[in-house]
Amino acid sequence: MSMFSLKGKTAIVTGAGAGIGLAVAQGLAEAGANVALWYRSNTKCPERAAEIAQHLTTLVSTTAKAYQVEVTDGKAVEKAVNEVVKDFNGHLDVFIANAGVPWTQGHMVDGPLEHYRDVVGIDLDGTFYCAKYAADHWRRQKEEGTDTNGNKLTNFTYGSFVATAPMSGHIVNFPQMQAAYNAAKTGVNHLCKSLSVEWLRFARANTISPGYIATEISRFVPEDTKNIWRDKIPMGREGQAHELKGAYLYLASDASTYTTGVDLIVDGGYCAP
Repeated sequence: MSMFSLKGKTAIVTGAGAGIGLAVAQGLAEAGANVALWYRSNTKCPERAAEIAQHLTTLVSTTAKAYQVEVTDGKAVEKAVNEVVKDFNGHLDVFIANAGVPWTQGHMVDGPLEHYRDVVGIDLDGTFYCAKYAADHWRRQKEEGTDTNGNKLTNFTYGSFVATAPMSGHIVNFPQMQAAYNAAKTGVNHLCKSLSVEWLRFARANTISPGYIATEISRFVPEDTKNIWRDKIPMGREGQAHELKGAYLYLASDASTYTTGVDLIVDGGYCAP
């Protein structure tokens, strides 16, 4: 079980104010990681980070802190990554690129371009920026073997980049129309496969493709549509965010040191038929 331990490691989770991101941040902290929770507009995120830190103080020695970051701004991402590394012992081990927004405007032919840019900007461009500036640290850490303070790293094997690329990158969802979202998430999937080859010397890159998960992101969807989803899921229900913890922990930890370029589908069997 020590292979799954993240004790002493630093992890960043984007879109961590609620839903999947919050559950993953909790899971990584439970495994011993110091976790930076990034958020864009969810002002409850600092409170959630404090709750994680307070709850785990008696169990493991870990820190959790919230940072407000605009992931569509490459310079802001670079600054925030560097700030987290400075705050959390001078090194970075895990980056979970989970920030994302859904397409909510129906058929693309009627959708506003501003919404398209927002969806692609956050879901795909933001993932690219996060990967770029995390990789800066992982490459240096592997080549030099030290943290930013010049101290020797004794607990670093590879950087681990895990992006949330839902099953929408594998299927065309129905009955809701969401072409831009599907295209962006397919791009995330292929981006990480490409990075897994580029980064072989210093980091791993993988994706997790959740199916329909009962979180805040799908509140705008009518219940009749959700019932159609459930009829198409072999397990007959939406997943819960906490059911994804194990998948993310596996890819974040040294339990997966020979796993890169992989997409792990967690969808209750939706894509199986």
